[in-house]
Amino acid sequence: QVQLAESGGGSVQAGGSLRLSCDVSIDIGTRFCMAWFRQIIGKEREGVAAMPNGAYGDSVYGRFIISRDNVKNTIYLQINSLKVEDTATYYCAAEPRPAGGICTIDPTLYNTWGQGTQVTVSS
Repeated sequence: QVQLAESGGGSVQAGGSLRLSCDVSIDIGTRFCMAWFRQIIGKEREGVAAMPNGAYGDSVYGRFIISRDNVKNTIYLQINSLKVEDTATYYCAAEPRPAGGICTIDPTLYNTWGQGTQVTVSS
């Protein structure tokens, strides 16, 4: 069973950068879709980025980059040019790749989640 653990959140000023990490308990290779989501209390979970095909949400496109380190079994989310509206709890998620192999940022398609890491951006 895949287990996920996020880290790297914190408090930063607008315009700054952070790199979030998601440690994966097994070597998933390319058999799994890996994705990042974010959620503000009281709002729906929003898709941020997914791999390996590189899907991004419209609000983060060009500022966020998802990547992986296959040796460390870690997924990263580099978040640049942070805005106040990026403040949220960020979650890593995993799901076996579907037939056709396309990974999306639809949270309803993911069944394995980490505990989340908080990102707070101040003006």
